[in-house]
Amino acid sequence: MRTPRLLFAALLTALAAQAVAEPVQVSTKAGVLVGEQRADASTAFLGVPFARPPVGDLRWKAPQAPAAWTGDRPALKSGPACLQTSRGWNAVDAARSSEDCLYLDIRAPKHAADARLPVMVWVHGGANHAGSGAGTVESSLVDQSVILVSVQYRLGVFGFLSHPGLTREQGGASGNYALMDLIAALRWVQDNIEAFGGDPANVTLFGHSAGGQDVGLVMLAPQAKGLFARGILQSGLPGFGFAPRSLKQNEAIGGQLARAVHARSLADLRKVSGADLLKAAETLKAPIDDQGFIWTQAVVDGAVLPEAPEQLLADPTIKPMIVGSSAREIALFGGDPKQARAWTAETFGARAPQVMAVYGLDQDPPPAADPVRGDAVLQLATDRMFRCPAASVAALREKAGGKVWRYELATPSPGEGQVHHGSELAFVFDRPAEGRPPIQAYWAAFARTGDPNPPGLPPWPTWDGARLVFAPDGPRVAQGDEPACRFLTRP
Repeated sequence: MRTPRLLFAALLTALAAQAVAEPVQVSTKAGVLVGEQRADASTAFLGVPFARPPVGDLRWKAPQAPAAWTGDRPALKSGPACLQTSRGWNAVDAARSSEDCLYLDIRAPKHAADARLPVMVWVHGGANHAGSGAGTVESSLVDQSVILVSVQYRLGVFGFLSHPGLTREQGGASGNYALMDLIAALRWVQDNIEAFGGDPANVTLFGHSAGGQDVGLVMLAPQAKGLFARGILQSGLPGFGFAPRSLKQNEAIGGQLARAVHARSLADLRKVSGADLLKAAETLKAPIDDQGFIWTQAVVDGAVLPEAPEQLLADPTIKPMIVGSSAREIALFGGDPKQARAWTAETFGARAPQVMAVYGLDQDPPPAADPVRGDAVLQLATDRMFRCPAASVAALREKAGGKVWRYELATPSPGEGQVHHGSELAFVFDRPAEGRPPIQAYWAAFARTGDPNPPGLPPWPTWDGARLVFAPDGPRVAQGDEPACRFLTRP
């Protein structure tokens, strides 16, 4: 589940603006930052530490408050990506990755000295083992009079590992350090964002893919209460349709890692190089049917996540959220109808014939591909991990009395023939244009007011079985047409 790179238009604009940038200072609780004021009068502060480097004895520990500094600290360059292995698409991030990676970027539009602007905090995707947030704050989203913050968080074995020794060391729970990083970043925002012109009482979390999942899980975490006002989950749901992993199951994965690197103690494990841990992580196995999603199976550790997502979603105090997905997401089952049938038979048992009939997988060959949603196997894959989990989250929140809006993207990003996983990123971050879905306007309205309904655009009702479809001819409300979601009910 990779995050496609943002289009270059916003970055080129930012580079042109930086050519005439002027230094600007802001005082934070840890010290003075020196960023830059751009030609458009926006201000940018990059590579800002929100926690101490999680290295050495701090590896696999909760993030610690950043050390204070004296004098002026330059904030002109994004911090390194969190340590990761190159999968090709993330080669640039992998090449500049490090365990010392707990930094955030901030960009604010021109504002009055006493401004209290809405704040949007972005969480990047990448299957929780790759990617970064670098470059995100250069988006035209800032032109919507919001402050944009992009956050880094520990990935893979560094961000999600549990181990019996860690559980003993940390009072009965371990793992979910990445979620702790995001919570620490939100605390930093609460403590400091006023100095940048932001309103700490009006913070919107948003993310894509694994970043969307992490947004959802942070929204459910008791430790994060009071740190944000609402959230947007783009093609990433709290459980991704998988049963959650228990602490004991996650500790077993930690045991696999220790054996792979011949570590007999936590001290040994913390001395192993990051590169060797990344290599060993490729051999780990989780209790799910697709190991490509090993770090996107939610872990009920008993502390950050005290219960399974479906139970936590029933809490009436959970903040308002937008959830949604693309009409086509990612391919599973090797794109092969035989593999899809085998998975369906194993997963649904006696109900498998009913599920197969929904997609036409009871036919050989299956029906011709739908022009929007794709062939039968792709429809099943999208329903399994995205469309039906989004419907389940919406239903659980509605039942609990919470506000939730649901969407589906049915418009390809510019220059592409079909919609796919990540297609919405262009419409969220790039400058709006005639004929493109006005997602940025809906998102900004949600960030400003808590209601994603800006003036002059088609109304978007809260979920009651309906969703807003961003179609090529404009947004429209759709009902029903999701028969498989009677069977695929995990959030």
